[in-house]
Order: sequence, then structure tokens, then C-alpha cells
Amino acid sequence: MVATVTILDDDHAGLFTFGQPVLRVSESTGTLMVTVVRNSGSRGTVAVPYHTEDGSAKAGVDYEEAKGQLEFTNEQTSQTLQVCIINVKEYEKQENFFIVLEDPKWLKRGLSALLLNQGSPTPEEEEARRISELGKPSLGEHSRLEVIIEESCEFKKTVDKLLKDTDLAALIGSHSWREQFIDAVTVSAGDGDEGQEQRTPNCFDYFMHLLCIFWKILFACVPPTGYWNGWACFIVSISVIGVLTAIIGDLASHFGCTVGLRDSVTAVVFVALGTSLPDTFASKVAATQDQYADASVGNVTGSNAVNVFLGIGVAWSVAAIYWEVKGKAFRVDPGSLAFSVTLFTIFGFFSMGVLMLRRRPSIGGELGGPRVPRVLTSLLFFGLWFLYILFSSLEAYCHIQGF
Repeated sequence: MVATVTILDDDHAGLFTFGQPVLRVSESTGTLMVTVVRNSGSRGTVAVPYHTEDGSAKAGVDYEEAKGQLEFTNEQTSQTLQVCIINVKEYEKQENFFIVLEDPKWLKRGLSALLLNQGSPTPEEEEARRISELGKPSLGEHSRLEVIIEESCEFKKTVDKLLKDTDLAALIGSHSWREQFIDAVTVSAGDGDEGQEQRTPNCFDYFMHLLCIFWKILFACVPPTGYWNGWACFIVSISVIGVLTAIIGDLASHFGCTVGLRDSVTAVVFVALGTSLPDTFASKVAATQDQYADASVGNVTGSNAVNVFLGIGVAWSVAAIYWEVKGKAFRVDPGSLAFSVTLFTIFGFFSMGVLMLRRRPSIGGELGGPRVPRVLTSLLFFGLWFLYILFSSLEAYCHIQGF
């Protein structure tokens, strides 16, 4: 039998590190105990400063800021620091912050460290000093610990049990159709702060009510979800969307005719802007309320698919059926459709590449991130939109050759 024996030089001050790079904790933890280990030597008394840094979790909101230093005595190989986690009782939560170790400092040196203070060394002493330099206290592999705060499992189970025991479908559908119209025509002062009495409407509230009353009544026409297990709400909503799409298309066509714009230019500018602007606000709400960017980015493709299939597909289907009954063929002039679709596809692949590039750790994700990349990405996407309108308009007016 052959045994391998490894002899470690424990006359060094050691390396100071966390046991792992990432630590997941529940928000109900209270006081978080984090262990800092000392390996590759344990000679001398060493102080290791540390501090916390904000990530998506903020000091004073999700955790209490911590700053101090750990003192490792001679031969001590581990020490514990404490960080208080604030329990805000969120149903879904995933926030992070960082605990950072700073450069360790010698308080009382070991035998090997005394060689560093000798003057006029001989060659042998110089070699010993070089080896002693390697024994100075330093940081190990994991000097920065990411702490991920997750929701409390007990709190989430309690909420899930309450929702399960409650007839949630009846609760959502309990709002009657009559109450929707009453709310639509009633002037509201808006939502006040929790625990405060609702204030009376002011002049601005009346102005906004008169400005939005048409849309309030229109949306009140959508039945509550309690009718036909939600099918009535779905059918009426789709129908209203189709009517609004048709109205926007006609208004844009009349506007383009008035100012002398061609239909293709009107379509890519005003019709697209009118149908996509509400989706932009919906994506903004999804981005701020959702933990991930999936809903926000997916809403873009989903809403455009609905606009195309509903606004064009349904209209063309009805027209095709009508002309088939008349015994004639329904023909659609493609115009510059091939050029616009090709241009849109190229810009679409370029945009997907930008989103993939933003997944790098230096930025962190498709949405948000540091200020400079965030602003540059926004300007880039606005530039692509402007170039699409510019090239489509130039092709429509025969300034450039399409296909």
C-alpha cells in the first residue's frame, strides 16, 4: 500500500475566505450567522475588516447594514460575523446583497513574520524573507459572499392555505356588472395611503374623470369574470380590442390622407404606434412588478402577434369569405411588404443579439442594469425604430429600390 502525506506549512498567517460564494437564506432568518474560515496557516493574531454592499436588497429595508472587523487569535481557524435580516413578509421575494472581506491586517505576528523586519539580510535570510512574504495574511478565493434573501416558506404556505380555503373564483367574480358602471361614472379621489381616510375629489380629479369617462364606460362593458366562467369577459374583451384596432387604423388612414402620407408610411408609423404604445406601458408594469424579465419581453411578441393575427388575419378572413360568396377572388396587393418584413427581421435578430449580450455578468440581465448600458441600449433600440421608419418611408416614396 502507498500513502501520500501532504505537509502543510502552518507557520503562515493564512488565507481568509468564506466557505462558499453564494448563500441563500429565508427572510424570516432574523440574525444571519456567516462563518469566515482561515486556512493554509494559522500563526499570529490577524484582524479582517468586512462590510456589506447593496445589491437588489437595500440596507435598512431588507437587511441591516453591517461593518466591522473579525479578530483571529493565534491558531484560530474560524470566526463568525452577524447580519440582521429584516422580515417584510413578502409572498415572493428574491433579493441579494453582498458581504465583502477587506485586506487582513496583522495585529500580532508569528515567528516567520519577524524575519520581515531584519535589516541587511544575508542571501539565506533574503530567501527566508521571500518565503515569509508568502506567509502574510491575505484573502482567499471567496472574499465576496452573495447573500440571496428568499421568501419565508412558512409565510408562503400560510398564504397558499388561506387562498385554497377561500373560494377565490367566487371572490373575484363577486363584483357585479352594475357596480362596474357605477364605479365608471363616479368621481374617485384615487387610492389614499393605508390607514388614512379617503379624501374628497378636487378639481384635478374631476378633470381626469371627464377626460377618461369614455374609456371608463367602455371598459365597464366588459362582463365580470364570474359570467360563463370567464368566457364572457374573454369574448367581449377580444371584440373591443378588434373594434379599437379598426378605429385606430381608420383614424390613422384619414390622418395620412389629410397630410399626404402614403398608407404604408401611415401603417408603420401611426398605426403601429397607436397599437403598440399601450403594450409598452403594460411591459413597463410587468418589468417593475415581476421578478424576471420574461413577462415584459414576452408581452412584446405576444401583443404584436395579436395585433397582426387579429387586425389583419380576421379582416382578411372576413373579406375572403365575402368575395368567395360573391364568386370572386380576394386579392391583396403586397406592395412593399417584402422589403419591410426583411428589414424588420434583420433588426429583430440584431435586437435579440443585444438582449443576449446583456446577459453578461457585468450588466446582469435583459432589462435594467447599470445606468450607462441601460441608456445606451435604450438609445440603440430607439435608433433601430427610427431607421426602420426612415428606410420604409424612403422605399415607399421610391427614393431607394425595394424588392
